[in-house]
Amino acid sequence: MIVKICGMREQETLDTAAACGADMAGFIFARSSPRALRPAEAARLDTGVMRRVGVFTTDSQEEILSAAALARLDLIQLHGGQPDALVQALARTFGAERLIRVFWPQRYTDRKELERDLRKAAPDVGYFLLDAGRNGGGHGSALDAAFLAGLESPRPWLLAGGLNCANVADSVARCRPDGVDFNSGLEYAPGRKNPALIRAALSALGKLGT
Repeated sequence: MIVKICGMREQETLDTAAACGADMAGFIFARSSPRALRPAEAARLDTGVMRRVGVFTTDSQEEILSAAALARLDLIQLHGGQPDALVQALARTFGAERLIRVFWPQRYTDRKELERDLRKAAPDVGYFLLDAGRNGGGHGSALDAAFLAGLESPRPWLLAGGLNCANVADSVARCRPDGVDFNSGLEYAPGRKNPALIRAALSALGKLGT
């Protein structure tokens, strides 16, 4: 089970997440987000063994690649509904296996339509992330588990949207994702992660101490 914690801004919580067994740390580079930080700020943060993920909403390939280099990113997460042409260009330059592309299931009335779009996008990405809402992220609302149960995805996919230490185990059991993405559910204020909630969430997934 891949565990990603997004919206990371502080060394203390990064240290906690790494010690508890998280796999990925997400840095948000969307300027409108209350969790945003600059690439230079991310560069100064140590993620330990966790893979470094940059979250972008821009359509500028130059801006994305520049930030990826400065912040020493392992993965790029495209969270802005970016056009296929940009995704394909980044796959060629940064590597398809290092791209996470976001889809919003609530845009779809039929799961087969979502699965069709996932198959179409699969050659150019390494992972999918399915988020709540119809755009953006960090809403704190959850996805419909019944809609996602039995989802056929050609790439590993991460479940996002309203996950916290109280509901994550049940959400995983019902949706069967390859991973989960925490954000606002582990905070005591926007952009301020709570170390105790991080430990509780990783414990709920059986990751603590592994």
